[in-house]
Amino acid sequence: MSKKNICVTLQYDGSRYDGWQKQGNTDNTIQGRLETMLGKLFEQEIEVNGSGRTDAGVHAVGQVANFQVDTPYGPGKILELMNTYLPKDIAVTDAKIVDARFHARLNAKSKTYRYRLSTGFVRPVFGRQQILWIPEDLDLGRMREAAALLTGEHDFTSFCGNKHMKKSCVRRITSIEIEEVTTTCGDTEYDEIWLTYTGNGFLQNMVRILTGTLLEVGRGEREPAEMTAILEAKDRERAGAMAPAHGLTLWKVEY
Repeated sequence: MSKKNICVTLQYDGSRYDGWQKQGNTDNTIQGRLETMLGKLFEQEIEVNGSGRTDAGVHAVGQVANFQVDTPYGPGKILELMNTYLPKDIAVTDAKIVDARFHARLNAKSKTYRYRLSTGFVRPVFGRQQILWIPEDLDLGRMREAAALLTGEHDFTSFCGNKHMKKSCVRRITSIEIEEVTTTCGDTEYDEIWLTYTGNGFLQNMVRILTGTLLEVGRGEREPAEMTAILEAKDRERAGAMAPAHGLTLWKVEY
């Protein structure tokens, strides 16, 4: 029996995990948990390819992954089995058989990440693991002005967390949307700001560094026009502080 190439869409709360990518010093990663579970389930060694390597503490509602498996089961049964044996903070929302050449990371055309901020004076209790609480006013006009200078194709070395990056840091951000949203929990309303980034790829820590820099603009600590000089400098020290991981979610991947 030839192996089937299974493509799955995953949701996970990354709060207690050491990121997506499996590592030699820990077995507490999303990829590691998936490969261990699938190996036991199908009694064969299975490698899982993810569309993106989310950091420790980062979440996903639309992570895409694929793996090759020798099984008589169809995608519906595989989805059912995976959800039976996965931890409660990881879920498979879709499964399908794809072409043997499909690779979740190499074939991805664009990715969208969303960073959620809560700006009211009431700290969000429910959902606090997915939202950064900032009880202060932000100038969204200035943030949008800065974001416009960051869109397009640029060398994002200044926004890369890996100072020893040897590969190209050129990426294209097609949009950075900054929107105000009101959510409710019971009788309490919460003011949120969503920063949604879409691009053809993102460097290590890139979205979190972009967010941290835009927050400094929103607080009046930087001028929007500085974004051009930061990009041209190709120096991580010129960009802002990295925003915490827990506010970031991998939203969707397009092929």
